[in-house]
Amino acid sequence: MEPPNGARAAGDGAMNLLRALATVSGMTFISRILGYVRDAIIALTFGAAAATDAFFVAFRLPNLFRRMFAEGAFSQAFVPILSEYKNRHSPQETRELVDCVATLLGIALVVVTALGVALAPVVVYISAPGFASDPAKFAITVDLLRITFPYLFFISLVALAAGILNTHNRFAVPAFTPVLLNVSFIVCAAFLAPYFDPPVMVLGWAVFAGGVLQLAFQVPFLARIGLLPRWKLNLHHPGLKRVLKLMLPALFGVSISQISLVINTIFASFLITGSVSWLYYADRLMEFPAGMLGVALGTILLPSLSKYHADANTAEYSKLLDWGLRLTLMLALPAAAALAVLAIPLIASLFHYGRFSAGDAWQTRDALVAYSIGLVGMILVKILAPGFYARQNVITPVKIGVFTLVATQLMNLAFVWPLKHAGLALAIGLGACLNAGLLYAKLRQHRIYSPQPGWGAFALRIVIAVSAMAGALWLAMGPSDWWLAVGWKMRLPALGGLVVLGAAVYSVCLLALGFRPQDFSRRGAE
Repeated sequence: MEPPNGARAAGDGAMNLLRALATVSGMTFISRILGYVRDAIIALTFGAAAATDAFFVAFRLPNLFRRMFAEGAFSQAFVPILSEYKNRHSPQETRELVDCVATLLGIALVVVTALGVALAPVVVYISAPGFASDPAKFAITVDLLRITFPYLFFISLVALAAGILNTHNRFAVPAFTPVLLNVSFIVCAAFLAPYFDPPVMVLGWAVFAGGVLQLAFQVPFLARIGLLPRWKLNLHHPGLKRVLKLMLPALFGVSISQISLVINTIFASFLITGSVSWLYYADRLMEFPAGMLGVALGTILLPSLSKYHADANTAEYSKLLDWGLRLTLMLALPAAAALAVLAIPLIASLFHYGRFSAGDAWQTRDALVAYSIGLVGMILVKILAPGFYARQNVITPVKIGVFTLVATQLMNLAFVWPLKHAGLALAIGLGACLNAGLLYAKLRQHRIYSPQPGWGAFALRIVIAVSAMAGALWLAMGPSDWWLAVGWKMRLPALGGLVVLGAAVYSVCLLALGFRPQDFSRRGAE
C-alpha cells in the first residue's frame, strides 16, 4: 500500500513526526492516567456536592487560561514567529525576541493575577451567578478562586517555556510537565485534606503548588539551550509587536470551546446541585483522547508548518495537513465510539467510589455520551487551526469562531431545558464539529489544503473497523448495573480487558483492510 499522503517525501534528515507524536502522546498518557487517579481520589473524598461544585468553578477559570495559553492562542501566535526568527535571524536576535516577550508577558500576568484575586467575588458572580442564592457556597467559591487564580501566572510562563522548547524539537519536556500538577493534587487530596477547614480548600492549594512545580521543572531545560528569559522591556521590538498582533485575535479564535464551557458553567449553576461536577467528570474523560491526539498533533505540526510556510513550500504544507487529518480520523473516531459505548464502565471504574453515587454515574454518563458526539470535531480543530496560524492568518479563524460561539449558545438554549446538563455537553460537541467543518471549508477555499488521493476508500475502511470494534465492545461489556454493583477489584481488570479487546479488534481490522504502520511515517521540516 502506498503512503496515503506522500509521507516519505520530506528529507531523511528531518525529525520523524510519528516518533515525536508517540513521545508527546506517551507523556500525555502518563499525565492523563495520573489525572484519573486524582479525580478518583477527589470523587472518593468529596463526591459530587456543593463543595466540589465550588472548587470546579474556582478551578475552571485558571484552567480555561491553561487551555487557551498552553494549548491555544499563545502557542499559535508565538511559535510561528519564534520559528521564523530561529530559521532566518541570528541566535542573538532570537534571544532578544524571547526576552522581550517574556518580560511583557510577566508584567501583564502580575497585573491580571492581582486583579483576579482582588475581584474574586465579582468573577464568581459572573461565572456562576446561580451560586449567589447560596451564601455559603458562594463564599467558599470566592476563597478557592483567590487561591487558584495565581495558577494563571505560573501556567502562562510554562506555556512560554513550552513554545521555546517545542520550537527546538524538545517535545518531551513540555508534554511531561502537566504530570506535576496531578502529582500535587494526589498528594494534597490523599494526605493533607484533614488539615484544612473546610477540607476542600486543600484542592485550591494543590493547584497553586502544581503551578510552581511545573514552572520550576522547565527552567533547567531552557537554560540548557541558552534561552532562559532575561528582563528586557522593549515595547517597540518588531517581533514582539507581531506576536501581540497575532495573539489577541488568536486568543479568541482557538478558544471557542473553552469560552463555551464557561458559559455552560453559568447555565449549569442554575441546574440542580451536582450538574457542574457531572459536566466536569465527563469533560475529564474527554480530555484523555483530546490531549493525547489533538493537543499532541497540534504541538508537533505547528513548528513544521511554520517552517514550510517560511520556505514557501506549499506542496509539503498541504501534505503535512493531510497526514494530520488522516491520522486524526484513524485515531479519534474509535476513541469517540469507545467513550460512548463504554461510558458506564469507564465512569464506574474511575469515579464510582465513596460519595460518588450510582446516580452521579448515570448523570455523568449522559454528559459523556453527549460530549463524545463532538470528539472528532474537537480534535480536528486542533489540527485545522494551525493550518491558518502557521501562515499568520488570524482573521479567518476568528470569524469562524464568532459564528461558532453564537451557534453553540443557541444550541445551549435549545437543549438545556429538555436535556439538562447533557444538553450543554451536546451543544459543545456539535459546536466543535461546526467549527471544524468551517475551518476545513476555508482551508480548501483558500487553496491552503488539497486532499491527497484515496480519501474515500480510506474513510470507508476506518468506518468498517470502528463499527467492528464498537460491536465487539457492546457485546463484551455486559449489563451496566454489574459495573455499578461490583468492587474495584473486579471493575478495573474487566475494564482493562475491554480496552485490550477494543484495541485488538480495531488493529486486526485495520491490518486486514490493508493498513500498515509504516504507511503513516512522516518527516517534519528540516
